Amino acid sequence: QEGVGAMTIGMSTNLRNARVDAITTFAGNGALLRLYDGTRPSTGGTATTLLAELTCGTPFAASASGGVLTLGSITQDSAANAAGNATWFRLVESDGTTHVMDGSVTATGGGGDMELVTTSITTGQPVQVTSFTITEGGA
Repeated sequence: QEGVGAMTIGMSTNLRNARVDAITTFAGNGALLRLYDGTRPSTGGTATTLLAELTCGTPFAASASGGVLTLGSITQDSAANAAGNATWFRLVESDGTTHVMDGSVTATGGGGDMELVTTSITTGQPVQVTSFTITEGGA
């Protein structure tokens, strides 16, 4: 068909909210946010070196607004597991094994899926995420 794929899909705000709210339902309370170094594997694939693991809050997030899901509190990792440069993250359910999502990590302003003040992680040092939002496209 002529024109198929030529236009961007636009979704209602209610639909965009429902799509990102589904992440809250799937991740559940106490989900784990893990930071890794190296090349990100295929989605859900074998992880590289775990640098830090942080625990997401209860609730995971408030209801989305404007197609944006803002995670609740994320407990800092008081002592990083290993030293390295955080390049990607994985979110898993609180059971520690059920995969939810993967994404890129960059320093603030770098345009990653998650941005940290610094991506340089030092063994034994605290690691903190001050905020984390997920925006559904299609506005």
